[in-house]
Amino acid sequence: MTNTAEASDVTILGAGIVGICCALSALERGLSVTVVDRSDPGQATSYGNAGVVSPWSCVPQCTPGIWKNVPRWLLDPKGPVKLRWRDLPLVLPWALAFLRNATPAKVEKIADSMDLLMRDNIATYRRFLAGTGREDLLVDSWYVSVFRGGQAPKLDDIPWRLRLDRGAPVTVIGGDELRELEPAISEEYHSAVLVKNQARVRAPGTFCSVLADKAARLGATFLRADVKAIQPKESGTFSLRTERGEIPVKKLVLCGGIWSAKLLRPLGYKLPLMAERGYHLEFTDPGVALNNSIQDVNGKIVISSMLDGLRTAGTAEFARLDAPPNYARARILEPLTKRLLPSLNTASKREWMGIRPSFPDSLPAIGPLPGLPNLLAAFGHSHYGMGMAPATGRMVAEMLLQEQPNIERPDLRPDRF
Repeated sequence: MTNTAEASDVTILGAGIVGICCALSALERGLSVTVVDRSDPGQATSYGNAGVVSPWSCVPQCTPGIWKNVPRWLLDPKGPVKLRWRDLPLVLPWALAFLRNATPAKVEKIADSMDLLMRDNIATYRRFLAGTGREDLLVDSWYVSVFRGGQAPKLDDIPWRLRLDRGAPVTVIGGDELRELEPAISEEYHSAVLVKNQARVRAPGTFCSVLADKAARLGATFLRADVKAIQPKESGTFSLRTERGEIPVKKLVLCGGIWSAKLLRPLGYKLPLMAERGYHLEFTDPGVALNNSIQDVNGKIVISSMLDGLRTAGTAEFARLDAPPNYARARILEPLTKRLLPSLNTASKREWMGIRPSFPDSLPAIGPLPGLPNLLAAFGHSHYGMGMAPATGRMVAEMLLQEQPNIERPDLRPDRF
């Protein structure tokens, strides 16, 4: 693609699901839009998620008491959390800030902000998908958390109480009802918690591509370029320095995920954005199918049927941004999935790794940066990008048009740290 001399009303840096939703929301408001990314839309971190779209995903990672589990998780080579010990000096300040957010009072406030960001996400996605011919990519689904062994559902536990207090339709069922709902699940699982009125994306990468194609049909320009720096101009505007030359910018929305903090550092902002690696394993000829998204509470994994197979996502790995992938983290997902689904065919599979951009309070940065009035942040969505992207796009469009001069929630401001 070639660049034009005249800048669009808004330039969006990053073509993941957040950037695409910002583009569609801005286009709906009549703004001209350019989207810049070094990759095709939705083919980086957004590609690999579990596809869950929940209006009720209001539970932060930093829940009270989580510190009690961290030593056990870190010492277990097959546990849900991995730390490369040579990166401890990098991770430790972030981890301490994470734990400082794990108080009951702070978690309640964080859950309120998450609830705000999850509202109407299914309806917004259906509106975005309308007319694409790929409405089948988003299907109604429940979130089914399954239990085995000595664990059992306790709806007074913090994660369930946070959902219930915010109106989530939650139901507990036994093993027989579970297998009526999902016949492929092992007899070993004796109960489950259902969260209803949700949806799931059946191919997240394709979903992003379809929405990007719609944005292009509505007039958005997509530029393939690797942005090396954001360069402020005396006029208060910017240019993006790329290997293909400079791209002029009037208003910039930064949706660059984990790379956003690196681009902001030369502008005087040092933000605690952590590279939290996530892995998935996709079984391309599974021989079994699931009707809903399944969370194995013991194994800390989420499994969903996709158009191309069955995907298991899970594990968090903290490492330097430039550290090579450790695909052993993906391979540990196979026995966990096989335990849940005994009839699963594991002969053919694909491994994947993506980098979640995570702040220590589980919330993204949305809004203007002081001193840079024409630059809006929209990054740091951690595990929740697919669910929070529609509301993020709406907020960004309102800010671009100055309909919302002050962010609804001050705890989403990028200068809160």
